[in-house]
Amino acid sequence: MTRRAGSRLSPAKSQSKSSATSKSSRKRNRQRTQAVWAAFGLAMATAAAALVLAGEGLDGLNVAANITDLGRDPAARPADVESGRWKAIVIHHSGLPAGSPESIERQHRAWGYASLGYHFVIGNGFDFGNGSVHAGSRWRLQQPGAHVVERPLGAEPTADWFNENAIGICLVGNGEKRGFTEAQIAELKALIVELQQTCGIPDSAVFMHSDLADIASPGRYFPVASVESWLRD
Repeated sequence: MTRRAGSRLSPAKSQSKSSATSKSSRKRNRQRTQAVWAAFGLAMATAAAALVLAGEGLDGLNVAANITDLGRDPAARPADVESGRWKAIVIHHSGLPAGSPESIERQHRAWGYASLGYHFVIGNGFDFGNGSVHAGSRWRLQQPGAHVVERPLGAEPTADWFNENAIGICLVGNGEKRGFTEAQIAELKALIVELQQTCGIPDSAVFMHSDLADIASPGRYFPVASVESWLRD
């Protein structure tokens, strides 16, 4: 650049240096901006992951927590379900407002069980994701359950028969005090339908625990009519 007479512009060398400095400054600003947005994106991703793990709110995030759902994760399926192995399904509640497969298993072990007594647990968003389905070791290993209490004297089939031949599904929550979440009931329906198709279990062999013993499970707020509407021979 040629300096014009009377111009207030700096000499060519100084202006070139100033231009280079300005470009360098803009480059640093862009880098700082990119770094800020990258950090913001990481923070948002971390927060979303925390919500999923905590199982709180945002049903869309909770869907991602269904890592052991029978219908979504092939790894949760047993290698082979023997034809005729399972003859019934029994629906339970945990009896507590919150809980996870791990906390329920700890309680069962304290009672002397070898492992989690249920084959499946469906969370309500407190300690375990809302609508998340956990396939326990008894399902993965195709072992009998430990979920039906003693039946009235002379009742057939016996409690032992149900524990040996029925799949136990537990909804986290207390159905005597409040209803279950929509996500829980939707996943319960999907799970039962898939188990029926996989194991050849008829609608007439799907029970509530209270159908079999004098026990309030899954509780008075369990949507019996809704379930019966899609359980018909």
